[in-house]
Amino acid sequence: MKTNLVKIAALSFFMASATLTAQAQIQVPQASPAATISQTIGLAKATVEYSRPALKGRKMFGAQVPYGKVWRTGANKITNLILSDEMMVNGQKVAAGTYGLFTIPNPNEWTIILSKDANVWGAYTYNPANDVVKFTVKPQKLAKPEEFFTIEFTDFTASEANVALRWENVGVKFGIKNDADARIMTEIKEKTSASEVSPATYSAAANYYFDTNRDLKQALEWANKVVEKDQKYWTYYLRGKIAAQLGQCDVAMSDAQKGLQLAKEAGDDAYILNHQKVLKQCGK
Repeated sequence: MKTNLVKIAALSFFMASATLTAQAQIQVPQASPAATISQTIGLAKATVEYSRPALKGRKMFGAQVPYGKVWRTGANKITNLILSDEMMVNGQKVAAGTYGLFTIPNPNEWTIILSKDANVWGAYTYNPANDVVKFTVKPQKLAKPEEFFTIEFTDFTASEANVALRWENVGVKFGIKNDADARIMTEIKEKTSASEVSPATYSAAANYYFDTNRDLKQALEWANKVVEKDQKYWTYYLRGKIAAQLGQCDVAMSDAQKGLQLAKEAGDDAYILNHQKVLKQCGK
């Protein structure tokens, strides 16, 4: 009986202690808070998951982060670069997947490494046999110090962007690309030659040809089909801008005048400006 009472008392004491310990824990901001950024590039998406350590008055590169040694590129778990589709990283093909982003900082050159090891803690177990791509870039001196380690996407185009890393007074970046033009052109050919084609398909095809400065006569044919089915201020603008670019200002001005009136009635300031631009291009 006494033994059971002792066990019960010990268990009660343990539970009470655990409760007090849990209550005593105070949540504070992480020293290196986690961050996630994503960017659509071409038809794919690139995502970076990383932790953001702070300088806190310390010298980083060449001290806390030694030169010539593999770095986790942040804090805590290895920084990850996640690609939704095959992309070009610094001119090299990289399949869709999740990769560990290791770096080797040096004063005049950084080595960038994408590794199959995406779930390791730090760079303690870095294995060069698991490298997927490895290349060097030149660091740049920042105009002002960066307190928190920062990764972002910069220098956008329709199919490219740079992954930029900044910390302390150092910045480096490397290119990432998803040129989906061949895939888009194949899809346009297939969908515009189908037995039934929607105005939305013709519109997308015409816009893509216009934006990439391709066969504008073909783009105009598709735009004609759109306007035949749907007379809206945005469809008039589609055909008007293509006609203006081809120098067919009779068509362009007629569409711009019709579209401008409809846009004004709808109160769509953006399309009002668009139609005015077409009129100006044709000299009115």
